[in-house]
Amino acid sequence: MSTHLLPTLGIVVALLGCSAFFSSSETALFSLSREWVAEAAATDPRAAAVEDLLADPHRLLVTILVGNNVVNIALSSLLTALFVDRFQSGTAVVVTTVVATSVVLVAGEIVPKSYGLGHAQSFALRVVRPLRYVELLLYPVVTVFDVLTRTVAAGLGGQQAIERAYDDEPPTETTDDG
Repeated sequence: MSTHLLPTLGIVVALLGCSAFFSSSETALFSLSREWVAEAAATDPRAAAVEDLLADPHRLLVTILVGNNVVNIALSSLLTALFVDRFQSGTAVVVTTVVATSVVLVAGEIVPKSYGLGHAQSFALRVVRPLRYVELLLYPVVTVFDVLTRTVAAGLGGQQAIERAYDDEPPTETTDDG
């Protein structure tokens, strides 16, 4: 496995980047105000695509969560494979759990979500096309989970669709200048 260490670590970093993408996209898109989206969609085709994605927030959320879970599970599996060669099995499980949880929480969730919230409008415009590709790529899986979660929610007496609360004011963009 030592000859595969660098390529495996490269894949882990790429998967962590994908996790960050999904987390920041979720926060950016769901923090946009309805008014900003409608106004921007009138002049920017990317914003019109954002508006289209947000027209079915349940399906959008399912798409993002399926993608994020796939990459996070793959990341954890690769880390397990790395650590199982270096530690006894019980220790490898503990090390994998601590490392994977810490890395995913910080670099795949907290920091990306903070970025997505602080740059919601501009980031949403940048991620809409890649999210469309993910939606197409995962279409069969997303469709199954979309129908399943709507059915379960309805059976539990909940709403079948995710009702997204829109802010009255669009989020304020932070600048990269500090």
